[in-house]
Amino acid sequence: DALVGVHEKYAGDPRFNFIALPKNVGKRKAQIAAIRRSCGDLVLNVDSDTILAPDVITRLALKMQDQAVGAAMGQLAASNRSETWLTRLIDMEYWLACNEERAAQARFGAVMCCCGPCAMYRRSALVSLLDQYETQRFRGKPSDFGEDRHLTILMLKAGFRTEYVPEAVAATVVPNSMGPYLRQQLRWARSTFRDTLLAFQLLRGLNIYLTLDVIGQNIGPLLLSLSILAGLAQFVTTGTAPWTACLMIAAMTIVRCSVAAFRARQLRFLGF
Repeated sequence: DALVGVHEKYAGDPRFNFIALPKNVGKRKAQIAAIRRSCGDLVLNVDSDTILAPDVITRLALKMQDQAVGAAMGQLAASNRSETWLTRLIDMEYWLACNEERAAQARFGAVMCCCGPCAMYRRSALVSLLDQYETQRFRGKPSDFGEDRHLTILMLKAGFRTEYVPEAVAATVVPNSMGPYLRQQLRWARSTFRDTLLAFQLLRGLNIYLTLDVIGQNIGPLLLSLSILAGLAQFVTTGTAPWTACLMIAAMTIVRCSVAAFRARQLRFLGF
């Protein structure tokens, strides 16, 4: 029903072709249906709650002129940044994820996840990977999460480069309360840990820094959780706080936020 107004507005425009699926089959199968009926050289994936800057397609297409590039993503920002304290923090988290993590991976032509709100793919590469993408299973069942990361890793395994274009800016709606945010983070974490097993197979052919990056992304949160549990155990059993560990974690956080504040030229990162 939400599409009726949109369809009526654009149905007479020959540039648009709506595909009405009989029921909600999920993002992956909807993508596949559209890709199989497409005919252009490039495919742009945009989430329904995302607003693109006017030059996004041009900037991504310029990066895709290199035939070795299979996918490229733009820079993400929170369109509802000023809504709550959480949306402000998520907006900073997006900046860090794009301009530190993805930007560093792009130096080696291997962005590990081209995010769904704004990602462009080479159609010829997509078509060759659709069967693998469609038939992915997790614990014996068809996978219904982690589409963006899995598709990116399939691109890398096929020998294509994946890139980040910071000038291509897209604003997307982010969760404004803790419940939806935690559910989103749980989905993303499951995808990250699951698809890391696939990534390890291709890391041997990539740069050693990418291997360290992927290992750090997966082990880092586990080590932090272990540190917190060990600190709580020490406090309960001895009545003393693990000040050395607390100061080390605080120092690492301050260094990261200070670097981000300097690079972004925004003092708000100091409070991140």
